[in-house]
Amino acid sequence: MAAEAIDPDQLALTELDAVYAAIMSEVVATGVAPHYAELARSLDVEPLRAKALVTRIIELTPGWLHPGTDYIASFPPFNNQPTQYRVSVDGEQRWFAQCGFEALACRWLFPGRNVTVDAACLLGGEPLRIEMRDEDITMIDPPTMVGYTRSPVGGDAANRPFR
Repeated sequence: MAAEAIDPDQLALTELDAVYAAIMSEVVATGVAPHYAELARSLDVEPLRAKALVTRIIELTPGWLHPGTDYIASFPPFNNQPTQYRVSVDGEQRWFAQCGFEALACRWLFPGRNVTVDAACLLGGEPLRIEMRDEDITMIDPPTMVGYTRSPVGGDAANRPFR
């Protein structure tokens, strides 16, 4: 008997909130995003419903699945696959950030803890390090570190908070 497809428009917001929280909690706790089959058990739903929920959450965020699979590749601000943005919490490195800017957001998920991001400069390869605790940047090396993106930040040019 073939499994019945699930209409993404029939997914309740409370379910989407629950799957988002479950994925984020697992990544924060372990450094690895769960598979939908694992989420099904923790959410007490059928695996196909969990798969539909994960697919919909990915569509609603700047995350993505690994091409051609149902594995979460990136769930902002984290990346499930290693990147050059290594995130350590209280000295333990088990997380990777999606990008340099998302790396800065990781600190919000570890309140009261020391979050360090180590990366290599994309232009020269030199080591970069930033240490944060809550809203404080406690160390930055080199002190002249800047960020760059080719992507439009802040939406349409007329609505950006900076010009």
